[in-house]
Amino acid sequence: MADIEIHFTRDAGTEDVPLPQYMSEHASGMDVCAAVGEPVTLEPGHITLIPTGLRIAIPPGYEVQVRPRSGLALKHGITVVNAPGTIDADYRGEVGIILGNVGHEPFTIERGMRVAQLVVQSVVRATLVQQQSLEDTERSSGGFGHTGVK
Repeated sequence: MADIEIHFTRDAGTEDVPLPQYMSEHASGMDVCAAVGEPVTLEPGHITLIPTGLRIAIPPGYEVQVRPRSGLALKHGITVVNAPGTIDADYRGEVGIILGNVGHEPFTIERGMRVAQLVVQSVVRATLVQQQSLEDTERSSGGFGHTGVK
């Protein structure tokens, strides 16, 4: 496991919001907290952008993925709508979390609440090379349930 440094700043007035942190020894994601000014109630079927008050500088060759927290998803239907969201190495704006409520009850997001996970990943860039045809495989163009799994 490689360790890297990610430099950060906080927006003024968010110093009380806990910093992202790993919640267990082998956790791959850091829980990130909401920096909402007042509680935000997310109604079923609605989507909102939750501020974190953080701005990060990711080293080139890495990205930070924004993923749902499993407990919020299971217990309340709260998820990261664009999961995994991607924060690129050249982005310097505030980290925002796009949350959606796919549950059946309204859910209130409080200041300092852990709302998502941030996972640091290395990035591999590809070069697309156009061909006249592609080599065939056993699966070929089968997809979207072609194996019979229901």
